Amino acid sequence: MSDDKTKKKPLDSSRINIHEPYEVNYWCDVLGCTETELKNAVSKVGTSVTKVKEHLGK
Repeated sequence: MSDDKTKKKPLDSSRINIHEPYEVNYWCDVLGCTETELKNAVSKVGTSVTKVKEHLGK
């Protein structure tokens, strides 16, 4: 549930949900990128963490 402020990590660690602010913050920290870079990567290669990492050169 998006109202749960205790959530810090994604429920599915293989996918990036850019519609949940806590997940965007988590993945930006983990991947060392900005929110814009993360959203652009997801837009180009999909929600797979592996594909996003490859796209960002991580």
